Amino acid sequence: MKRVYPDKDYCIGCHLCELACITAHSKSKDLIVAYREERSKDGLSPCKKVFEKGDTCVAISCRHCDEPSCVAACISGGLYKDPETGRTVYDRNKCVGCWSCLMACPYGAIRRHPTESKIVKCDLCEGREEGPACVQACPNQALKFEER
Repeated sequence: MKRVYPDKDYCIGCHLCELACITAHSKSKDLIVAYREERSKDGLSPCKKVFEKGDTCVAISCRHCDEPSCVAACISGGLYKDPETGRTVYDRNKCVGCWSCLMACPYGAIRRHPTESKIVKCDLCEGREEGPACVQACPNQALKFEER
């Protein structure tokens, strides 16, 4: 299955991937509205996070692991592996906010929602024909959407 792979050698820490993610998951699909209004009002948060240390930057998001430890740790069935697509899927209606998945993820790719007792996790922009918005927005091609 195709996954998003970061390349720290090309990431410049511009955070455009985070902005693209917010926009793709917003109601308005408009960058300015999503960033200025929906982010604070609706608690819209990017599924991807850019980490920086010195000159090194890397964008981290869910790897949709073959055997995800987050799914094994989930007590409510809020995270599960879709056998057809191979994606690690998040069902927010089943999530109880226990944060077990956050602790279990070896990549640190799952984060707490900023305003609710829920999580924020990459869904590979499911339903978006162009593929993940973060990959499309990256000016240096530091994110690759491919099978390995």
